[in-house]
Amino acid sequence: MKILTVCLGNICRSPMAEGVLRHLAEQRGLTIETDSAGTGNYHVGEAPDRRAVAAMRQNGIDISDLRARQFDPADVDRFDLLLAMDADNLRNMERVAPVPHFHAKTKLMMDFAPKHPEREVPDPYFGEDEGFDQVYRMLVEACNAVLDQVEQAQRKATEG
Repeated sequence: MKILTVCLGNICRSPMAEGVLRHLAEQRGLTIETDSAGTGNYHVGEAPDRRAVAAMRQNGIDISDLRARQFDPADVDRFDLLLAMDADNLRNMERVAPVPHFHAKTKLMMDFAPKHPEREVPDPYFGEDEGFDQVYRMLVEACNAVLDQVEQAQRKATEG
């Protein structure tokens, strides 16, 4: 399973989501491939925001190896699941890659956490450190649900 997480600049939410997915998959013994991208080209080649790195490090996850890149139309074919952090980014992804199978592979991250009151992962970039902590908690909830589905699919594949 190949999963791409997508936000605007690829320095806050999507690298955090990628880090959470990698960490939780490793804890569960799941084999997945992850990557993250931004719909904008503002930070291409840059490391994640220092506050994102710090919030993740506080939770035992290192994302300092990640570098921002821009979402590419070929990503729709390269990945099995593309997770946008908010509706604006989902629309931007579709504009860049208007392929017929786009909707079958893309979802909002918080679609996997239907009981959470927020439907989109808020961008913590212009806020304080607490915003990154909130994003981390939201991502853990949603990513656990994503991996529950991955586990079920892998189980079915080995049984069938």
